[in-house]
Amino acid sequence: MKLTHLPSEFQKALPILQKIRSAGYEAYFVGGSVRDALLNRPIHDVDIATSSYPEETKRIFKRTVDIGIEHGTVLVLEEDGEYEITTFRTEDVYVDYRRPSQVNFVRSLDEDLKRRDFTVNAFALAPDGEIVDHFGGLDDLEHKILRAVGEPKERFNEDALRILRGLRFLASLDFELEEETFSAMKSHAHLLEKISIERSFIELDKLLVAPFWKKGLRAFVDCEAYRYLPQLENQAPALLAMTEEMADTAFDSSTQAWAALLLEMKCQNPKGFLKAWKTSSQFQKEVTAIMAIYELRLGQSADRRLLYHYGKDLVCLAERLREAKGLAVDYESIDTIYKALPIYDKHEIVVNGADLIKQLGLTPGPSLGEHLSAVELAIVDGDLANDRSAILEFVRRRQDE
Repeated sequence: MKLTHLPSEFQKALPILQKIRSAGYEAYFVGGSVRDALLNRPIHDVDIATSSYPEETKRIFKRTVDIGIEHGTVLVLEEDGEYEITTFRTEDVYVDYRRPSQVNFVRSLDEDLKRRDFTVNAFALAPDGEIVDHFGGLDDLEHKILRAVGEPKERFNEDALRILRGLRFLASLDFELEEETFSAMKSHAHLLEKISIERSFIELDKLLVAPFWKKGLRAFVDCEAYRYLPQLENQAPALLAMTEEMADTAFDSSTQAWAALLLEMKCQNPKGFLKAWKTSSQFQKEVTAIMAIYELRLGQSADRRLLYHYGKDLVCLAERLREAKGLAVDYESIDTIYKALPIYDKHEIVVNGADLIKQLGLTPGPSLGEHLSAVELAIVDGDLANDRSAILEFVRRRQDE
C-alpha cells in the first residue's frame, strides 16, 4: 500500500529522512504516527527509525543532542524543529517486565519492527509513501482489531505496561481485542504490580479521557487488570456501574474523569487514593474539589458562595458530571451568578487585617480571622458593599454584639 499524500507533519520531516538516505542508510517514519495517518487522525509525534548507528547519525547532522543514545536515540536540531531519530534495534531478555537487559543496534528494519507491541503500531513509512507492513497491521486496521505482534504472551511478559497501552488503544481507536491477545493480557495482568505506578497512571488516565472510554474500562475489568493496581482490586462493580450509568460522552479533563471514578466508588478518602497513584498535590486538589461540588449540588442549587469558593470552571466540570448522570443542570444561571459576583478573591477586598488592627484596635488572632471571614462572606452574599467605610462599620457592629 502507498499513501498518495503525506500529512504535513511528515512532509516537514522529509528532509531529515532524505539526508539520512543520501548518506547511504535506511530511514523510515514508524509507529503510531503512521497508524494515525492511515486512520486520518491527528498526528502528535513523528518518530524516525534508521539503520545508521547513533555515532553515524551524529556525523550526518551538525547539531545533535544525546537524549537517549544508550537506547539508540539522538535528537537532531534543525531550524524548523527537533527530531528524535532512533537506530533499528533488537532487545534482549526483559529483566523487570518493563525494560530490556540490553539493547542491540541492527541494520535491519524487519528486526526492529518485530519488537513492537501491536500490529497497528508496527508500520514503517518510506519517503515515497510506501507502507511497510510485515504483521498484517493493515488488515487489522481495516477490521478495527487490536492484535499483539508475534506471540502475545511474549509481548506482555516483556513489558506488562503494554496491557494498559492496549486497553488505552481500545478506548481511543474504538477497536476490538483479538481473542489470543485478550487471553494473554488476562493471564499476564498480575505483572502490572511490577510496573511503576506513575507509568500505569499515565495509561489509565489516557484511557479515561479517550472518546470510547467505556469500551476501554469494560476491557480493563474483563481482563482483570484492575485487580493489580492501587485501591482498585475490589472495585469491579463500581467500574462497570460507571460505564452503565453515565452518558456516552468524553470527559472534559483528567481531573473530571478521576472525580467521576471516585464518586462512583464512593471513595471516602480521595486524597489518599490519589496519593497512592503518586499524583501531584494540584491534581488531588482539583479532583477533590470537583467531587465536593458534585456532592454539594445534590442538596442545593449553585449559589454565590459555591461559585466564589470553587470558581466557575470547576463548578462547570462538576455540572457536566451531573448532566452525564441525567441530573438537571442550568449553565446559564451559573454564568449569570458568576458574572454578578462582587469579588472573585479575598485579596480584592479593600480592607485587610492590618486596617482592622489600626482603625478598630483589633489584635491578631482567631477573632481577627473571624471578622475578616464574616466580611468576605457578607460581600459575596451581596449584604455588604466592598467599601472601606461600610466594612469598618460592619466590623464595629460585630464587635458590639
